[in-house]
Amino acid sequence: MFDIPFDEHGLLLRRTAVARGYDDDWLHRMMKCGALIRIRHGVYADPRIWATAGAVGQHLLLSRAVMQQYDDRVALSHASAHLLRGGPDWGLTFDTVNITNLFGRGDRKKAGITHHRGKVRVGDVTRIDDHWITAPSRTAVETAAQASLVPAVCVLDWTLNQGLATREELELYSEEYLREWPDTLMLPVAVGRSHEGSESVGETRTRLALENQGFHPIPQWKVFDPSGRLAGRVDLLLEAQGVMVEFDGRIKYGRLLKPGQTIKDVIRAERAREVLLEELTGLRMLRVTWPDLDDEQRLAARVWRVANQRRAS
Repeated sequence: MFDIPFDEHGLLLRRTAVARGYDDDWLHRMMKCGALIRIRHGVYADPRIWATAGAVGQHLLLSRAVMQQYDDRVALSHASAHLLRGGPDWGLTFDTVNITNLFGRGDRKKAGITHHRGKVRVGDVTRIDDHWITAPSRTAVETAAQASLVPAVCVLDWTLNQGLATREELELYSEEYLREWPDTLMLPVAVGRSHEGSESVGETRTRLALENQGFHPIPQWKVFDPSGRLAGRVDLLLEAQGVMVEFDGRIKYGRLLKPGQTIKDVIRAERAREVLLEELTGLRMLRVTWPDLDDEQRLAARVWRVANQRRAS
């Protein structure tokens, strides 16, 4: 077993190795025997961690490495900062590490890094792990500005739902961003369609798909029993159609697991909850899955079919 001075993330900078008394020959030997893998110039990683990290995990390792290499001259920004906070990656492009230079330089891509420029004020950045990172509201708007509409709204929804930013902050940053980058005309639309009630990418995509088909979904609708106790909450309510909508993603069931439970236990409990909510409200439940989101017209047809079944009963 080699005594390699990795940091807590499984990274080793060349300068760290040199400071510990190791030289380039040692680094080369460690790579040759498979104990190290070079992930960018001057940065090495634990091969076991790198191999199992996945695309997002590898991007985060690269982001942490870049933050160490550049010190306080830059702030991690855009999609890289969004992912570091734990935000959803669906639909985003993160093939390069995004940094914003705090001294006004930028607008170039080099060696796997996208350097951004832009005015940076005190409130525009914060510290994570002793490094600069753009503030959540700025991060969300800059990430959304570089994405297509639906992924952009997913980013903004997550930021609002996590309580990392307010709508007013997103609107302010959006207005300022448009003044500096006038080719992002979609951004106000994304901010306008965002909602703090969506708790996952699936819920956001379901809400947007229904809105695109002319429905007016109400997120996180609460149902109370006759005593006034909260009986449950549904992802979306289509009040005019008399239909409750739940996004039925596999990850959701895993999130609901309690100690000693299986996925089958959770599914049975969810079905019992669905029956109870239907009994209390007189409304029908529609469960939406990932394939439904690929065909919005078919999803709309399902809504109307469930709505008409309710009227006929």
